[in-house]
Amino acid sequence: MNKTALITGATSGIGRATAYAFAKQGITLILCGRRQERLDALKAELSKYTQVHTLTFDVKEKDAVFNAIDSLPIDFKTIDILINNAGNAHGLDPIQEGNLDDWDAMMDSNVKGLLYVSKAIIPQMTARQSGHIINIGSSAGKEVYPKGNVYCASKHAVLALTEGMRIDLNPFGIKVGAINPGLVETEFSKVRFKGDTVANSVYKGYKALQPEDIADIIYFVVTRAPHVNIADLLVFPTAQANSTLVKKEL
Repeated sequence: MNKTALITGATSGIGRATAYAFAKQGITLILCGRRQERLDALKAELSKYTQVHTLTFDVKEKDAVFNAIDSLPIDFKTIDILINNAGNAHGLDPIQEGNLDDWDAMMDSNVKGLLYVSKAIIPQMTARQSGHIINIGSSAGKEVYPKGNVYCASKHAVLALTEGMRIDLNPFGIKVGAINPGLVETEFSKVRFKGDTVANSVYKGYKALQPEDIADIIYFVVTRAPHVNIADLLVFPTAQANSTLVKKEL
């Protein structure tokens, strides 16, 4: 597949798995993240399959986003596929006990970060009248659950932005869609619970989705025929019925 994809949040979880899935199909990669040593290791591993360039920045930092994308070498400047994957969850508190720093971190990464990266890349897609944007949402963008308040709000915003992008970019023939996973076994819970041991129990007693499961779906989405756009996809592990009901073995 002779295309170039930029993936944010590529150093772990879904982003990292997607980088592997794309590389093995020969897609040229721009891998973005905050951890240089992980990006370097990924580049060393995936360069056996395809061309790889890395960009180190935090999506929350507006100037850093634009400077990094502006710095791309000529061979990587044409971005066909944008995977807006970077994001986080911090805390699981009722609204009256919520931590303002946690709120800022979630809104800045999950909403504003997605906007900054998209703003840096969309103009070249509209100029070419081609491109594909996939925003990684969450089942939390479909359903609010107890103590999920601000995280759920941020992921509802991702879905609203996805729909808005699809409307505004429709005249340019650009595909826009969202993939919304339920429980995926990643570093997500360690971040959310700030290292507390409760994070270790989140994925016990059932088979959670794996990052590779979502990466397979992302690859499927980007390889559909030109007239096919998967606009909105919700995926759960079999054990999960909704945001609060999970069948666990004792």
